[in-house]
Amino acid sequence: MNIVREESRVELEGPPAFEYGEKVRCRKYVRNDGTFAGKEIGEILVHKGDIGYVVSIGTYLQQFYIYGVDFFSRGHIVGMKERELDWLDEPDEGLSEV
Repeated sequence: MNIVREESRVELEGPPAFEYGEKVRCRKYVRNDGTFAGKEIGEILVHKGDIGYVVSIGTYLQQFYIYGVDFFSRGHIVGMKERELDWLDEPDEGLSEV
């Protein structure tokens, strides 16, 4: 049995693309795949163009970063991949690690 990965690139080899508190925009419609409690499977959770803020950073399948994004206008915090999000603010290059 061959296991085909969604993407061949392993994001975890580098730092996360987004930081906590960063303002982002959703690049596509996101429907409930059954993992969002209280909503029907297939129900739209986030619309393309919705604005949110990164509130958590986790991992999935030891390959991807998953960003918990608070889409405050929808009242949902949704897990998103990097390719599903666009930056709205330029990352601060002058920040130093504490």
